[in-house]
Amino acid sequence: MGRLIYAANVSLDGFLEDETGAFDWSVPDEAVHAFWNEHERRIGTSLYGRRMYETMRVWEDDDWLADEPDVVREYAGIWRDTDKVVYSTSLTEVSTARTRIVREFDPDEVRRLKETSDSDLSIGGAGIALEAFRHGLVDECVLLLCPVVVGGGKPALPRGVRLDLELLEHGRFDNGVVHVRHAVRHRDRVR
Repeated sequence: MGRLIYAANVSLDGFLEDETGAFDWSVPDEAVHAFWNEHERRIGTSLYGRRMYETMRVWEDDDWLADEPDVVREYAGIWRDTDKVVYSTSLTEVSTARTRIVREFDPDEVRRLKETSDSDLSIGGAGIALEAFRHGLVDECVLLLCPVVVGGGKPALPRGVRLDLELLEHGRFDNGVVHVRHAVRHRDRVR
């Protein structure tokens, strides 16, 4: 059985992106990129909202990777080898391999995916992650806390949902980023 893992780069004040939609402050250095590579190797299926998928599909294209460090090119291969489910009511087609569109989030379908998976699953995108948190589907949170305060924007963690967490792992990178991994122990639904 696979675990569903929510993983994100987060500002110190808890945002995925700032009020203008920018997240350039979270671009990883090589050590942080290597961390993400190791994390993603355990993922067999990634669940994305439309916007997150549109951000991530850049990894399908080799053109921009030629002058990138090995660790970045390595991530592209890892990403391509992962199955992808995109939750969207507006996308009519996908431009990446191993990808399918699902029109609405079905918690029972996600439970079945977890139960039948030989590897872990990830979920990315604030909106779709909120649905998974609401339905008690998220098993772990992996957050890389970036040394920046952006003052507002898109929250990294759901509002209106209580999560009791158990710290499983933590660490610090030379660039000031702090890594925390928590198990989700108690899940209340949004009221």
